[in-house]
Amino acid sequence: MNDTAPEIDKRFRAMLLARTGEERLIMGCAMRETARALVEASLLQQDPHASVATLRKGLFLRFYGYEFDAETRANILATIESATPPISK
Repeated sequence: MNDTAPEIDKRFRAMLLARTGEERLIMGCAMRETARALVEASLLQQDPHASVATLRKGLFLRFYGYEFDAETRANILATIESATPPISK
């Protein structure tokens, strides 16, 4: 869906391209971190006591889970679980 008027779209693109490559990279990184924070907040809202492994698996599933078949996805989730160090108390 694209409900942006063509002249506005053209103006917005020109504004983005007027930035340096470094500025565009910083913007992209900031957007990724914002998306991660929103997903993590959503996961914590569902389970306020979620472990680090649970959060990492949830982040993986939300961002990349659909890109893998069920077997590969299960292997990745098992690896995340086994690679997450326990929280020391």
